[in-house]
Amino acid sequence: MKPSVMLIYTGGTIGMMENPTTGELQPLEFDYLHEQIPEIQRLEVEVQPVSISNPVDSSQMHPAHWVELVDIIEQRESAVDGIVILHGTDTMAYTASALSFMVQNLGKPIVITGSQLPVGVLRSDGKENLLAAIEIAGKKDPKGKPLLMEVAVFFQSKLFRGNRVSKVSAHQFEAFDSPNHPILGFAGVEIEIASAQGGANTMNRTMFYRNLGLRVGLVKLYPGINLSAFASVFMVENHRAVIVEAFGSGNTPNDSVFHAILSDYVRQGGIIAYITQCTRGSIVPGKYASGNLMVQLGAWNGKNLTTEAAVTKMMWMLGQPETATQALFETAICGESD
Repeated sequence: MKPSVMLIYTGGTIGMMENPTTGELQPLEFDYLHEQIPEIQRLEVEVQPVSISNPVDSSQMHPAHWVELVDIIEQRESAVDGIVILHGTDTMAYTASALSFMVQNLGKPIVITGSQLPVGVLRSDGKENLLAAIEIAGKKDPKGKPLLMEVAVFFQSKLFRGNRVSKVSAHQFEAFDSPNHPILGFAGVEIEIASAQGGANTMNRTMFYRNLGLRVGLVKLYPGINLSAFASVFMVENHRAVIVEAFGSGNTPNDSVFHAILSDYVRQGGIIAYITQCTRGSIVPGKYASGNLMVQLGAWNGKNLTTEAAVTKMMWMLGQPETATQALFETAICGESD
């Protein structure tokens, strides 16, 4: 029997087709997906298309859409062997990271993909990404066990861990990368998926989470930053937690104003977590004297989390306030950090 894959459409470039008469781009008619992309019928996979209620451009993606995706997955996952989500590229890494925390230990693949050009455009990367993602989501070993059992992003022949990926290019087909983690697989002549995906599933049963704490701020440091201008960010009534993108291995300015604003925020009960703004590398607390302030403030160590993973992990944690601790943030839940 063919494996079955649920294909969820959220919007984005990949969901557009070029009208052969007018040349205009128009949304895919999901009910007629097999007719519009006939190559799907040649796959040894049964595809079950479904759409979120109001597909959006990915720049309009909101945590409420993540909750809707969780609803769809929980309601329908028992009837399929894998899941593919079609998504715009701009916020794909945020959605992939969020779903890795919101759907844990599913025991089957959730593969998110998209394209830089619509599938109806002659040179589009969309069809290749879509067809390979469907095939990956349906792949099983000789014993019938899925080869992939986590949230992943597939793009331009590479399979990435969902909470380790970032968009790195707005104009190249190789739009995503995961500099601090090896790829999970590769689609070449054959599709290869790593046999060991360590740390991806630590729960004993499938867990679906819908509560998210949205009072999460994000500040990227730069030389000469006037932190007073960010005063509203460091107010607990606005943000329960603030992610700080620090320099290097966790370094920050140490001037009196900077120190006072962050210290006051922590005294109010605010949480400061810090990650490195470097593409590669990790936070190393107190490695340099300029990193001592964060140590003194008790800032949570984001290690080598991507910005997307740090923000969405904090949202997920604040949605479960009884377990929102520094120890949990600094522990890898689903392979998001080392």
